[in-house]
Amino acid sequence: MKEILEYLKARYLSEKAQGMVEYALIVAFIVGVAAVVFASNGSFQAAVNAGFNKVATKVNAIK
Repeated sequence: MKEILEYLKARYLSEKAQGMVEYALIVAFIVGVAAVVFASNGSFQAAVNAGFNKVATKVNAIK
């Protein structure tokens, strides 16, 4: 019985650690993307703004 409990305990802890690692990787990816966006010379920001402006213009034209 003790062996089963030890096995289940080890399995639970390893899965919990895996989930934490996955969340850490997701956060690291988001931080990396944010760093690229904010570190660019404004060309990325200008492209995003132009895209939003095109969409806004077309939506306003529908009204």
